Amino acid sequence: MIDEIQVENLALIRKATLEPARGLTVLTGETGAGKTALLSALKLLMGERADKGSVRDGEDALTVSGRFFGVASLEDADAYEGAELVATRRVGADGRSRATVNGRMASVGELAGAVAPTVDLCGQHEHQQLMKPAVHVRLLDAWAGEDVAAARKAYEQAFDAATEAAAELARVRDASAASSAKLDEARFVLKRIDAVDPREGEYDELAADLSKVEHAEALALAADAAHEALAGESGALDALGGAVTALDGAARFDARLGEWADALREAGYVLEDMARETRAYRDEVEFDPEALARQQERMADLQGLLRAYGPRMEDVLARRAEAADLVSLVDDAAARERAAQKALDAAEEALAQAARVLDEARLQAAPRFGEAVTAQMARLEMGGAQLVCAVEPLERAAWTRTGPSSVEYLFRPGAGMQARPLARIASGGEVSRVMLAVKVVLGAVDEVDTLVFDEVDAGVGGATAVALADVLADLARTHQVIVVTHLAQVAVRGEAHYVVRKAEGESGMPETDLQRLSAEERPAEIARMLSGDVTEASLAHAQEMLEQAGLA
Repeated sequence: MIDEIQVENLALIRKATLEPARGLTVLTGETGAGKTALLSALKLLMGERADKGSVRDGEDALTVSGRFFGVASLEDADAYEGAELVATRRVGADGRSRATVNGRMASVGELAGAVAPTVDLCGQHEHQQLMKPAVHVRLLDAWAGEDVAAARKAYEQAFDAATEAAAELARVRDASAASSAKLDEARFVLKRIDAVDPREGEYDELAADLSKVEHAEALALAADAAHEALAGESGALDALGGAVTALDGAARFDARLGEWADALREAGYVLEDMARETRAYRDEVEFDPEALARQQERMADLQGLLRAYGPRMEDVLARRAEAADLVSLVDDAAARERAAQKALDAAEEALAQAARVLDEARLQAAPRFGEAVTAQMARLEMGGAQLVCAVEPLERAAWTRTGPSSVEYLFRPGAGMQARPLARIASGGEVSRVMLAVKVVLGAVDEVDTLVFDEVDAGVGGATAVALADVLADLARTHQVIVVTHLAQVAVRGEAHYVVRKAEGESGMPETDLQRLSAEERPAEIARMLSGDVTEASLAHAQEMLEQAGLA
C-alpha cells in the first residue's frame, strides 16, 4: 500500500507530494495540468524504462521516492525486512538511472520486483492488455484459484516431461542418421583415447612424480649434504653439543647460562630429527632409468591427448564420453529409438490426462467468471452486454505450457446478439468499463494492494457515472484505489481529494502544483467539475453531492 510519493523535477512538476488514503483517493484538475505525470512517477518506481526527456527543463535530474506499507511480495525478503519499504528512482538529464530500496543501491529489476507486484496501474492505454487473449487465461486462472491452480501445475509438469521426451527421441533419431564421416570421427576419437586410457587426476600425479624421478640424483645429493652438515664430523650437532657443555659448566655462576643450555638442547632435538629425516630420504631415493622412460612415455601420451582434445584432461574425458555416446546411439539405434518412443508415448498419455483435467477445471470456472464480470458490467450501466469466457480446444501441435485450449473473452453487446472477440467489437469506453468490472471480480483473489485508474471514466456521464463511482467505492473497501478523474460523481466519493493545477512558476516556467483539498475547499473544485465554473448553483449542487456521499 502506498503511504507517500514525493516527486521532484518530473515534466512540469517541480516538487509534489502525494499521500493517498487507504481507501479511495481522487486526483482532479483541468486537462493538461499534469495529472498523468504523477502516474509516470509511479511507473518509474515500478521499474518502467526511464526517459531523459521526462526531466524538467533546466534541471540535472528528476527524483521519485515512495514509501510503501504492507509489502508482501519481494524478490529478496532478507534484503527488505519489515512491512515498510522506501524506494527511490533518480533519472539524470543524461538518461542514466539509479535506484535504491530501503537505502541500499538496487538494480531497476530489483526495484520492479519489490514495488510492481503490489501496484496495478490501469491507465488509458493499459486497458489494451484486455484485448490480448494471452492475458485472458491468466486472469481466469487467478480468479478460479485453487480449483485451477493444482490442475495447471500438473499440466505444466506433464507438458515439460513430454517436451523433454520428444527432444530425446529427436536426438536419438538424429544420432542414428549421423553422417558416416561424423561417425568415423567419433570412433577414431574413442579408439585413440581408449588406447591411452587416461584416468581422472592421473596427469597431475604423474607430473609431480616425474619431476622427482628426473632429478633423483640431485635430490639424493641435497639430502646427503644436509645430513652431513647436521650429523657429520664437525657438523652442527657436534658444535651444538660443545656449546651446551660450555654453558652447563658455567651455569653454576649464572643461571641464565643454564637456561640457554636448555634452549640449545631443545634445538638439538629438532636438528637430530632433521638429520634422521634427511638420511632416510637419501636412502629412499632410487634412480631407475627404465621407470623414468616409462613415465616419460606415459606423459607424452597424455600430452598428445591434451593437444588434440584439451586443454584440460576433463575436456579429454568429456570428448570421449561424447564420442562414446554417439557410437553407442548408432550401434544401438533401434533399441534406443524404441525406448525413447515408448517414453514419449507414456509422457503424451500423461499429458493428455492432465490436459483433460485442466480443461475441465477451466470449463467449470469460465461461465462463472463470465457471469460475475457481467454482473459488474450491469452495475456500470452497460445494458444487456455480457462477457463470455470461451474455452476452445486446440490441436496437439498448438498446445503450449499455458494449456491445451485457448481462452478468450468475447463481448456480447446485447441479448440475442452474437458474441465476438472483445478486441473487434467493444468501443474504447466499453473496454475500460469491462476492465473495471474484471478488476472488481478479481479484487477478492488478487495479491495487489493498490489499484490506480487513469481516466477510466473517459466518455462516461449521467447514471453511468454514478454507477462507476459506486463500483470504485466498493473496490476501495478491499484495495487502496487511486483515480484520475474528470467526473464529479467519482470525485465526491474520494476519502482524499487532490487537485492538480498548472501555474507560472517563479522562473516564469509553467509548473504543475499538487494540493490536497480540505473539506472546505472541496465544494469549489466539485462545482468546477460540474459546470466548468464556480457559481452559486454549482456550489450548492456540489455541496449536496458531498453530503450524499457522506464526505461533506
